Amino acid sequence: MNRFPVVEIRSVELGTPDLAKSEAFYIEAWGLQLQDRADGVVYLRASGRDHHVLSLRPHEASEVLSVTFRTAAAGDLQRLSDAALNAGGTVIRPVELNAAPDGGTIATLRTPEGYVVRLIHGDLLHVDCGPRPDFPLRLSHVNLNCANIDATSTFFQEAFGFRLTDRSKMMAFLRCNSDHHAVVLADSRIDGMNHIAFMMPDWESVMRGSGRMIDHGYPIGWGVGRHGPGDNIFAYFVDPTGFVIEYTAEVLQVDDTYQVRGPEQWIWPQGRTDQWGIAPPKSEAVKQAQLAIRFAGQGIDEE
Repeated sequence: MNRFPVVEIRSVELGTPDLAKSEAFYIEAWGLQLQDRADGVVYLRASGRDHHVLSLRPHEASEVLSVTFRTAAAGDLQRLSDAALNAGGTVIRPVELNAAPDGGTIATLRTPEGYVVRLIHGDLLHVDCGPRPDFPLRLSHVNLNCANIDATSTFFQEAFGFRLTDRSKMMAFLRCNSDHHAVVLADSRIDGMNHIAFMMPDWESVMRGSGRMIDHGYPIGWGVGRHGPGDNIFAYFVDPTGFVIEYTAEVLQVDDTYQVRGPEQWIWPQGRTDQWGIAPPKSEAVKQAQLAIRFAGQGIDEE
């Protein structure tokens, strides 16, 4: 397999207007564990090796503050920063030591669409990790709303070295390792966050995790079903402050021999929303929430 400079998605930072409610939800219902508190930020881990997969920061509105990807080497941080700048992005903070509890070296960038991307290398890892049945293992992917899906896809490929895996009518699937996708781009006429997906150990963990969410009063907004591109199991929910989140498992593993398929090859029978044909239509609550979340600072220069 050819070399990827970005090798995996690591974490997402959310700004929440109710930190206590968000923290309680992600620990008690969603199944993450408290890792650290520092400077008013709550860091939550899954059962995998990542120091944290989600951080929560007090904020005036529900917004995404950043998405963090891990790089293959320390030198990739500067190379990717330069590539992002050449592709039309901006550098918010240049390569520097990370003062947060996860450590390592980090660079913070903004894409032309206003997504905030952090690139990290040498961050702290857990060595006592192992799957917890029915609870998240790591992040799987982020799905980003796009006003210009082709331009955004080109940026992620040219600036960060992602590769196109599949292209349906409404979405582009980009990978940075053997997972079918780490970033999905949705043709939504706006730029923002569509949803955040957490990898579960297996399909039964998706089912049991979904049952736990229902027990806590959070209905399934879409699913349970199996996607087309990526072949993964899914169940979607809306968290207490409006973020759409997904349990997923069994993401297709690919290599350089995988043949990219286009919109004409990803067609469902009338009325079907997943491979199995059992997932009901997506709820209106999920549809609305998927279009409501922006990255902090998006839209400031759009008037």
